[in-house]
Amino acid sequence: MRKRYRTFGDWIRERYGCRVHKVCVDAGFTCPNRDGTRAVGGCTFCNNEGFSYNTRRGARSVREQMQEGMEFMRNRYKAQRFIAYFQPYSNTYAPIEVLRSRYDEALSFPEVVALSVGTRPDCVSPAVLDLLEGYAQQWDVWIEYGLQTVHNRTLERVNRCDTYENFVQIMEQTIPRPMRICIHVILGLPGESREDMIETAQRIAEFPYQSLKIHLMHVMRDTALADQYRRGEVSVLTREEYAERVADFLEYVPADVALQRLSADAPREVLIAPEWCLNRTETVRAIENTLERRNTWQGKRLGFPPPWESAPGRLELSGSVR
Repeated sequence: MRKRYRTFGDWIRERYGCRVHKVCVDAGFTCPNRDGTRAVGGCTFCNNEGFSYNTRRGARSVREQMQEGMEFMRNRYKAQRFIAYFQPYSNTYAPIEVLRSRYDEALSFPEVVALSVGTRPDCVSPAVLDLLEGYAQQWDVWIEYGLQTVHNRTLERVNRCDTYENFVQIMEQTIPRPMRICIHVILGLPGESREDMIETAQRIAEFPYQSLKIHLMHVMRDTALADQYRRGEVSVLTREEYAERVADFLEYVPADVALQRLSADAPREVLIAPEWCLNRTETVRAIENTLERRNTWQGKRLGFPPPWESAPGRLELSGSVR
């Protein structure tokens, strides 16, 4: 079967020419949607135990997490280089000097070639962007923005306490800088139709971005969403429905954007629904079969030819690689 979308693995091989793996780091940050600055309790779907292995391990230093993670990746995947990935909560939500110390600790290993920082659009300031840009002279720098959807009514419904307009504003400030941008979206959010999800794809396609993570809305324990699910107030997509929505979305993703994720799951002890998302291989196969059946591909609706007919750009930006 011909590949109908571009993976982050493709970009890794082109950029580095060797095995490079992410090491996820929990740096002990929190979120303005949890500490009372904007709200308490967080987004209705959020349980970081389901997102990050290190969050379930308890408090350890950034250096310890990097050492353990790199050793695991070397032994399990024969990794040669690493990306320091600050994942849980909002990883720009701290004073600049605290951020600098955490990032410096992760980048102190010579095998680390990139820094990737996951955050919310409303937790990024010009000072944060200046700090991250400073690292781009020596390392590849990724900033991952949790947008989830362009629809403010949905953001309000899931207690996101952020807006699409904030995302637009911070994108305009980030784009001119020598950093790569990854956008996170969630498909199947409460109340969203197929047309709503397609509109999210269309509107983010108006910006230059280099990578994308597509998440399934899944229900995890100890969340407000779990309570809503038990009361029958929200439902989840079937695997077949989800595969169709991902295919719809990919048609509006520029061909040179690298897909870092096509779905989402959680540990069995954390997940409530849908159970089918635990089998990631079957989910990816369902997406690929749907693309094949529909004879469609990433970027088709934007006028891009099939991937097998045209090699996309390399996503190169200024800055050397160690």
